[in-house]
Amino acid sequence: QVQLVESGGGLVQAGGSLRLSCTASGSIFSTNNMGWYRQAPGAKRELVGLITPGDSTTYVDSVKGRFTISRDIAKPMVFLQMSSLKLEDTAVYYCYAEIASDGLGRYWDYWGQGTQVTVSS
Repeated sequence: QVQLVESGGGLVQAGGSLRLSCTASGSIFSTNNMGWYRQAPGAKRELVGLITPGDSTTYVDSVKGRFTISRDIAKPMVFLQMSSLKLEDTAVYYCYAEIASDGLGRYWDYWGQGTQVTVSS
């Protein structure tokens, strides 16, 4: 069993910053890509960004230059540093990870329960 637990969400004013953290625990042999998704009210869940085991990152265009994903592969943890927050960044943010529980190279997708980020004017 694998669990992802997020922390760090909350209420912040537009232009402010917030840092999300996600810790993976349980039966973990290795991790592949990790990252963050978000879902605003009435919208589909969208990819915010991903980070590879080699620390290469990709971001959705709307957050480029404002958000930064990093990871601690040993723990394993993934972080999302959000700056210059906008009203439209308001959403539930979900941690994502591809995790193998054995050495056979089979990775499965896991999601956290989500943490609310609300940006106010």
